[in-house]
Amino acid sequence: MINHPTVRRLRAAVRPAGGPGAAPPPGPTRRGQVFDAALALFLALTSGRYATIAGGPHGTSLSWLLLVPLVPLPLVLRRRHPLAVLWTVVPAALLVRYQSQDIAYSAGVAVMVAAYSAAAYGRRGTALLLSLSAATVALVALFSAAKLPHFPNGVIAVLVLAPVFAVAYELRMWRRRVDEGRERLSALEREQLAALQRAVELERARIARELHDVVTHNVSMMTIQAGAARKILDTAPDKAREAMAAVESGGRAAMTELRHVMGLLTIDSETGDAPDAEAGLSPQPGLGQLDALVEGVRRAGLPVELAVRGERRPVPPGVELAAYRVVQEALTNTVKHAGGADAAVTVEYAPDRLLVEVTDTGGRPTGAAATGDGRGLLGLRERLAVYGGTLHTGPRPRGGYRVTARIPLESS
Repeated sequence: MINHPTVRRLRAAVRPAGGPGAAPPPGPTRRGQVFDAALALFLALTSGRYATIAGGPHGTSLSWLLLVPLVPLPLVLRRRHPLAVLWTVVPAALLVRYQSQDIAYSAGVAVMVAAYSAAAYGRRGTALLLSLSAATVALVALFSAAKLPHFPNGVIAVLVLAPVFAVAYELRMWRRRVDEGRERLSALEREQLAALQRAVELERARIARELHDVVTHNVSMMTIQAGAARKILDTAPDKAREAMAAVESGGRAAMTELRHVMGLLTIDSETGDAPDAEAGLSPQPGLGQLDALVEGVRRAGLPVELAVRGERRPVPPGVELAAYRVVQEALTNTVKHAGGADAAVTVEYAPDRLLVEVTDTGGRPTGAAATGDGRGLLGLRERLAVYGGTLHTGPRPRGGYRVTARIPLESS
C-alpha cells in the first residue's frame, strides 16, 4: 500500500467524517433527486442533439445515435452511488469520443459532473483517489478528441478540474464539519439525558430514605403501643388509654412529616410555591427536636437518656436532619430488636465534627422486629456520605449495640 506523506494527506482529506463506525450519511433529498434527474435529462438531450447533427452528414449508425444520449443518464444516481456512476460514465464517454468533437465535449461535461459528484459524496478514500485519477486521464483523452484550439490538452484538463475539485473539496469539508457538529450535539444530548436519569435515581433514593425513616419509626412506635394497650386493656384501662394516646401522638407525628415530604415533592420548580397555599409545611426535623423524639420513645416503654456535650452552635440543616435520622433509626432498631433494654443518646459538638452516638444494653426482639428490611442503616450511610460523614455500627463488648455517626463541620 502506498504510504507517501502526500498520499496520506489526500486520504485524510477524502476520508468521511465519523470514522469506520459512523452512521452512513443521510440520503439525498427529494429536491436533490429532482435536480439530478433534470441535469441528467438535459445532458442526455444535448448529447442526443449532437449525435443527430453528427449522424446526418457522416452516416452514424443507429446504435451510436442511441448510445450517445445514454452516457450522462447514470448521473441520476450521482449522490447515492457516486463512484459507481463515475466508473459507468468514464468508459461510455471514452467509447463515443471519436464520433464528433461536440459529442466528445458533451461526454467530457458528463465526466466532469461525475468527477465532482465522486469528490463531494464518495466515502471510500483510496477508491476515490483512483477514480479521480482515472477521470483526469479520461478528460485529457476527451479534450484531445474535441481538438480545442490554442491550449494543450493537459492544461485544459487541469484548468477545468482544478475549480471542480476545489468546490467539491470545500463542500466535503463543510459536510464533515456539519456531521461532526451533529455528532457532538448528539453526544451532549446523551450526556444530559444520562445526567438527568442519574439525578432522578438519586432523588428517588432520597425520597425512599425519607419515607423509610418517617414511616418505620412512627409505625414501629404505634405498633408497640397498640400491642401493649391490647394486652392491658382489661387489667389496666388507664394505662391502656395512655398507650392509645401515644399511638395517636405517633400517628400525628407521622402525618406531619409525611405532609412535609409530600409538600416538597409538589413544590413548583419554577416559582418555588406549593400548589396549596395552606399547606403549612413545618421545617425538617433537626437536633432541636431530639427531646421530643426521645420523649416519644420513652412513652413507648424504652428508657432513654439524652446527653449533649460541647457548645451548641448552628450547623447546616442537612447535617441536622442527617443527625436526627441517625438517632431516630437507632432508637427504632432498639425498640424492635432489644425490648426491655436501656438506651442512651449522646450528641457532641466538637470543633471540627459532630458526633452522634446511640447505645443500648441489649434485650429481646419484639414483634415489630419482623417488619425490618435492613435498608435503614444502608440509607443512613448514604445520607451521611453526602456530607462526608461516616457511620459505624456493631455490638458493644459488654452487650448491647452501638451506632456512631461522625459528620465533619467547618471550624468556627
